[in-house]
Amino acid sequence: METKLFSADSFKHPSGVTLLILLAILLLALGFIGLKSMPMLLLAVSASASGGLGYYVLPILQKLKAGQIIQEDGPATHLKKAGTPTMGGIFFIPTAVIIALICGGFTSNLIAVSLVTLAYGAIGWWDDWQILRQKSNKGMTPRQKLILQVTVAVLFCLWMWSTQPETITSVRLPGNLILPLGLFFWVLAGFAIVAESNATNLTDGVDGLAGGTGAIAFLGLAIVVAPTHPDLMIFAVCLSGGCLGFVLHNRNPARVFMGDTGSLALGGALAAVGILTQNLWALFIISGIFFIESISVIAQVTYYKATKGPDGKGKRLLKMAPIHHHLELTGWSETQIVGVFYLINTILVILSLVVGS
Repeated sequence: METKLFSADSFKHPSGVTLLILLAILLLALGFIGLKSMPMLLLAVSASASGGLGYYVLPILQKLKAGQIIQEDGPATHLKKAGTPTMGGIFFIPTAVIIALICGGFTSNLIAVSLVTLAYGAIGWWDDWQILRQKSNKGMTPRQKLILQVTVAVLFCLWMWSTQPETITSVRLPGNLILPLGLFFWVLAGFAIVAESNATNLTDGVDGLAGGTGAIAFLGLAIVVAPTHPDLMIFAVCLSGGCLGFVLHNRNPARVFMGDTGSLALGGALAAVGILTQNLWALFIISGIFFIESISVIAQVTYYKATKGPDGKGKRLLKMAPIHHHLELTGWSETQIVGVFYLINTILVILSLVVGS
């Protein structure tokens, strides 16, 4: 029963509502640790606006028959999700960005990271639209998507090169150490933007997972950048609120999926803020969940190819990749996975704050 939110069984098998409440509590706790009341008010505004808009957008997506196409080789339990509206990123990403721009004063840095976010959202939207139009799980080819992602990353790097001080190529490390990377910084920056967007995309496979971990990651990053970049702190807080508003509709059982429209945008936004504020190390720690999801896919593919026999078939390192699907197939429920990942991501954020202090 939804009324028994905090019974013993709710911790073993949490409901979607319980996880939504847990997420809100974790965000409030993090905000209390590192932010003032005004940023947290912005988080509430962004969450309310995104969540409220969702009630109007979801019926439109349903009328457009923008239903998710479920992979046949995915977990069997996901087949019942076929037809659930996707492209949910179209209502919470622009909403959070607009609020951030208005409240952040339209600074050049804020405009730049907003454009990166919207550009990656547009790439994801086009991919989602092609999937729906073709009624298959194949949208753009991986090559087409990668070219567009790299193009946006290169343009952002060129903008930083022409507008930021030379110290932008130095990265802050724990212990107040500064690592000057020189020209290698631009290669690392471009790679980080593309890799982060794809990592958040891989994480979007379980109800409430990408939205909730995204909310925690953005708030953690907001705390990290607040002392030096208040405008980008506002941006990160608003994106965190947008994710929270989205989880209102995406909690288990999900009534909408964010699709590539949302997941690619979230990764691009996280990377852009982390790179522009010279906090690549903190970004890496905060994005630990996304990193593990990516590594699980890379390890699965590499092991399969390395063990391929004469019959053309190889062995699997995991039951299924990314790792959240492996956990599902070993008996974990979706809500158990999401709850544990929320807690792990919160610990990673706290770790980044402790190490960076």
